[in-house]
Amino acid sequence: MSYWMAPLQDDIQNEIEYAADNGFDGVIVYVDRAGEVETYASGWQNRENEIPANPETLFKIASISKLYIAAATTKLIDADMLSVDDTLSSLLPELVGRIEYADKITLKMMLQHRSGIPNFVDDPDFSWDYIPTTNETALELVLDEAADFEPDNKYSYSNTNYLLIGDILDKTLGYSHHEFINNEILKPLGLKNTYNLLTDVPIENVMSGYSVGYEWDVKYNDFANSAGSMVATIEDVGIFIRALNDGSLFTDDEQALYTSLYTYDHTGLLPGYQSIAKYHKDIDTVVIQFNNTSGGKMWNKAEILYNNILKIIKR
Repeated sequence: MSYWMAPLQDDIQNEIEYAADNGFDGVIVYVDRAGEVETYASGWQNRENEIPANPETLFKIASISKLYIAAATTKLIDADMLSVDDTLSSLLPELVGRIEYADKITLKMMLQHRSGIPNFVDDPDFSWDYIPTTNETALELVLDEAADFEPDNKYSYSNTNYLLIGDILDKTLGYSHHEFINNEILKPLGLKNTYNLLTDVPIENVMSGYSVGYEWDVKYNDFANSAGSMVATIEDVGIFIRALNDGSLFTDDEQALYTSLYTYDHTGLLPGYQSIAKYHKDIDTVVIQFNNTSGGKMWNKAEILYNNILKIIKR
């Protein structure tokens, strides 16, 4: 039977075991129902060595990292170290003449993917086999290119926005925004298993990643810029998502500001890594799903699995 037509399973564990039998190498799920937490795992953390999936393993959370960057930026804006109306030309003047409309693009537009700056991962010269190892080399892919549209004219998701925001935070702080995230977000929440970079942790502690049609483990590929560099356990991500939504991460003023700037949930996608992190207000429940297989139709399958898990929770 097609995965798309499969009946809903009796419980979450059976649902993810069915998924592991139908194309997913490994699946980890975290459910926080009003503070009552359960975790689930099925399939492989590493299929070559037949190591079972484990909820305590580290995972590349990819673009979920943008939530942490947006939260850090919110705190600096509230502290009057930045403004939502600061232009790219004033923040990074070296980019004037290199990024179109730099004098019109604001920090708010970059946060909200309304800048028109091209997405460097869409550039023909970008390769997932040879990922740029620095912000500078990634940014070179889009410098001197035409904008996708005039600033604030529409929405178009671009990793380049958050790469630039990472540089802006570093310049504003005078030190790495990674340190700021550690001190102002991770430590206050007690998140001891969240890291800004893959190189911050022993690689053997990271869940393996697999891409359809590719034989080897791709966890060694390092997407090192602030658009999606973070690594964490599913529990740490769940705690962060709860705090982001319930107000415990921010002051009241910061919370109101964040609400005007960015979303409260996110998905993540890198070769070998797919993630969905959401808070469902109607049932006061955080549901996080990690799976370590990408490519082909795996994203569609991941969305089906996530929706099935929600149906089971609500049932």
